[in-house]
Amino acid sequence: MIARRAQALTAATGRTIAVTAVSARDRSRNRGVDLASVQWFDDPVALARSGEIDVFVELMGGSEGAAKDAVEAALAAGKHVVTANKALLAHHGAALARAAEEHGVTLAYEASVAGGIPVIKAIREGLAGNEVSRVYGILNGTCNYILSRMEAEGLTFEACLKDAQALGYAEADPTFDVEGFDTAHKLAILTSLAFGVEIDAEGVSVEGISAIQPLDLTMADELGYRIKLLGVAQATAEGIEQRVHPTMVPKASAIAQVMGVTNAVTVDADAVGELTLIGPGAGGEATASAVVADIADVALSSLAPALARPTFGRPVSGLATPRRVEMQRHEGGYYIRLTVHDRTGVAAGVATRMAEANISIESIVQRRSAKAASSDPQGLSGQPVPLVLITYAATEGNVRKALSAIDRDGLLAEAPQLIRIERD
Repeated sequence: MIARRAQALTAATGRTIAVTAVSARDRSRNRGVDLASVQWFDDPVALARSGEIDVFVELMGGSEGAAKDAVEAALAAGKHVVTANKALLAHHGAALARAAEEHGVTLAYEASVAGGIPVIKAIREGLAGNEVSRVYGILNGTCNYILSRMEAEGLTFEACLKDAQALGYAEADPTFDVEGFDTAHKLAILTSLAFGVEIDAEGVSVEGISAIQPLDLTMADELGYRIKLLGVAQATAEGIEQRVHPTMVPKASAIAQVMGVTNAVTVDADAVGELTLIGPGAGGEATASAVVADIADVALSSLAPALARPTFGRPVSGLATPRRVEMQRHEGGYYIRLTVHDRTGVAAGVATRMAEANISIESIVQRRSAKAASSDPQGLSGQPVPLVLITYAATEGNVRKALSAIDRDGLLAEAPQLIRIERD
């Protein structure tokens, strides 16, 4: 991309941008570009300290080890750093930003969140005059692909994951993606930018998508929703909620239309209202787009230092310590699927326990198969059947309290399914 856009980049920045050195584990791998004229470093830290470079671009990944050591070395040596490493920033962002400030260099990271979508610049610069109340989005293409396939084709999570791995969308060990940790790292970065607080990756409540069943997607569709894995950061009177979990979103919402490996980020702000950015969240070209944009910004700001931006929108000393809002205090609507014994009084027992926990039920649907309905019209067989509840706004703590009581009553045939609803 740098070679292809060489003239345009020079015209835009007033400087020539060229790759002069590379470090990687495998020197012999065919990378599709001619590296014959490029200096090779076996040690990335040595490259980071090289006097022949202006900018160190880190694309190795990981929160520790070579990536962390090399970025720290580059900043200490007075080199600008461009990175796509969300894990590194989620765990060490404040310390790295402080080092960049101390040495008068830039730490840029557009590619670390939502790939080719310029969401970092949109929040930090484009919305600088806005007060943000909520930022949320689809931040992992693997999960969105799996949920999209499950919905469209009625497939199981396991079958869709296998296909995602065959297509290269999911790793051999997909845990980091499908259990929500990748999304959590990205969300922690967005939270810092949106609310002017220190990154708090440990304060993110995380649930993945591996427990989602085809029935949940069918019920969501019938109820007017789609299920997406969302990362949500929201300012409340108590502090800032940070949560990653499968979420029901209204089918009419912009984010519900985002299918496949595409990412989307929505920002709720006082001046612009709701702003949604949609685009490719991963892949070589999308990531390169964000990386090259950061390199161009660094080139331009090195000629005009006044154009340089603080890493997280304000100096590190100006970032507030976030007040965590624990998940138990979250308040919203819930989809609850209970697998109960098909017998008289079960639904009434469930409703009683919900009422005791101050939970109002918006709708309740009991799903019995056609065969069960014809052979046992009175519902006296005791066979397990799904009972689906949609609640009005309730706290997580009260919902969990009610489910524990229902379980103690012996009404459940298996563990309940709980999916939060994110309404407009």
